[in-house]
Amino acid sequence: MVEIVDAKFITSAPNVKLAPPSDEQNEVAFMARSNVGKSSLLNALTNHKNLAKVSSTPGKTKLINYFDVTFLNREDSSKTIAKFVDLPGFGYAKVSKSQKHDWEKNLTDYITKRKNIKIFIHLIDSRHPHLEIDRDVAEFLVNNADESQYIVQIFTKIDKLNQKEQNALRREFPNALMVSSAKKRGLHKVIQLIYDILHEEEIQEEVDEAL
Repeated sequence: MVEIVDAKFITSAPNVKLAPPSDEQNEVAFMARSNVGKSSLLNALTNHKNLAKVSSTPGKTKLINYFDVTFLNREDSSKTIAKFVDLPGFGYAKVSKSQKHDWEKNLTDYITKRKNIKIFIHLIDSRHPHLEIDRDVAEFLVNNADESQYIVQIFTKIDKLNQKEQNALRREFPNALMVSSAKKRGLHKVIQLIYDILHEEEIQEEVDEAL
């Protein structure tokens, strides 16, 4: 079993040029349309009530926020440190056109140029799975992520759907994960998947040695 045992805020940056220096590809970037529950999920995954601030004004946060997160593998007591990156929400902010343009450019630059990112986590509100903005973001990630990076789709607020609706969503998006921060559902699957991807090279080396 793998769990997150510690998490702490490190720094904020307005753009990729001021992102913290790192030689590791161990960043997990969380991105979502505003008001999808990104901050709530980050808090639930790390078991911290106020690690990521839940804004009363969706789309208000314009900084890229970094958190050091410690994973513990209970089987061998090994620890792994990764960075969770909280990207500004998109598609809502009540700001001027010039501000919005600069903001979107900073996000685009970060996604395309920050090679320290190992996993892009695209959060989608399970009640609105077919919004054009989310389709555009999904397509953008597919077109811009390189072969060493992973894209994970996670549907939030799954508790707001009845069982029939949940089953239909799972059939339509079989590779996506479903979570509810409020009900603590699906969180361990997210933690395990992130951990497994971060350790993929070690696992492959073990397989190669066994052959």
